[in-house]
Formats: sequence, structure tokens, C-alpha cells
Amino acid sequence: MKLGIMQPYFLPYIGYFQLIKAVDKYVIYDDVNFIKGGWINRNNILVNGNKFMFNLILNGASSNKLINEIYISPNQSKLLKTIENSYKNSAYFEFVFPIMIRIFEYSDKNLAKFIGNSIVEICNYLNIDTEIVYSSELDKNDDLKGQDKVIDICKLLKVDSYINAIGGQELYCKDNFKREGINLQFLKSNLVHYTQFRNEFISGLSILDVIMFNSPDDTNEMIKKFILL
Repeated sequence: MKLGIMQPYFLPYIGYFQLIKAVDKYVIYDDVNFIKGGWINRNNILVNGNKFMFNLILNGASSNKLINEIYISPNQSKLLKTIENSYKNSAYFEFVFPIMIRIFEYSDKNLAKFIGNSIVEICNYLNIDTEIVYSSELDKNDDLKGQDKVIDICKLLKVDSYINAIGGQELYCKDNFKREGINLQFLKSNLVHYTQFRNEFISGLSILDVIMFNSPDDTNEMIKKFILL
């Protein structure tokens, strides 16, 4: 069985969903420290033909708190309106924007659960059926840190393969996983160009941008564009 573990990111880029699609079980790593100024609550979308960084408004965000100890502001209407105005003329707006409304109206304002729900919503739209769980719900050894904690989760869930994003090459050693009977691989995305209105293509935007301009079938074809190292 293949496992992926990542912190929750709100409307992340397509590579996040490539990782979810590539595994049998996906762990939302919600009981680690929030990274202020990181990508957990922000990403880039297209506004007036330019890359625009959006932010979920948070209450009391701090690097001294775990992700699942932080809450979002109940009023995110400005961001939703920005999305509506920016994408109302895109090819799949009528299908995707109702999903955005459901995401933003989700009742649980806990940051981890709010983002987790958004990930599930988009996976459902794309027919990605990977099992998703939260690390805080696992009976693991919370005294462990970093690589040792990830290996502990892999052993707890009885997986034989762990796939991480390509950036994990700096954090994890294949030999250490191999000693525990786990095959460690890294996912490298091959990002595909697609039509964004009539603008010059801007890459690396949120999954929101991808699904506003592409059908679920075409998006899934893009999701297949990766290699494992």
C-alpha cells in the first residue's frame, strides 16, 4: 500500500493532487506547527491576467501553535468575490464556483478541518477516491520528530511504500526508510500548459485555476503527468 503525508494547504497547486492520486491512503499532517508566511493558507490565482496571491484570513495564527489549533475568520466573502470576478468568464465556472461556495460556507472553521474539507470537495469533483485521514486522529508516537515520526506513521498504517513531494529529498533518506521495509519515492511534477483566457500562460497557480479552465477529464490527464524518483 502506498502512503502520502502532507500538511493541509488551501487550494494548492496541481502537484498536491498528483500526490493524493498516486497513493492509496493520504494523511493530512495537521498536528505539526503552523508555518507563518508559508503556503498553508495562501496560494496564487489569476486576476486580470496576472498572478495574484490570496490569503485565508486567520484568527490568532502563530508558529507556536499546531495547524489544528488555529481557526479561520468566519468572513471570507471578499476572497470568494475575488474568485467570482476573476473567473466568471472561464469555461468551467458554472461547475466549479458552486464548489467554491460550499467550501467557503463549510461550518467548521478549524483551519485543518476547513482545508481538509476543501481537499475532499475537489477530490470528489475530480473522482479521486484516495482515503484521506488526519494525523491527529492516529495513535502514533508524538514524541518523535521529522523523519522518525513519518516512519512511525508508515509502520502504524502498515504501508510498504511512502511517496513524498520532490522537496522531501532534502528531508528524508531512502536508506532509513528501507531499513524499516518501506520504499521511499519522490514525486516530480511535469506541469502542463493550458489556455487561460487569451493571456500568456502563467504556471504554478492554484488547482482552482486549473479546474476553472479544464474539464475534470482533462485535469485528470494533467494529474497523470509526473514521475517517481
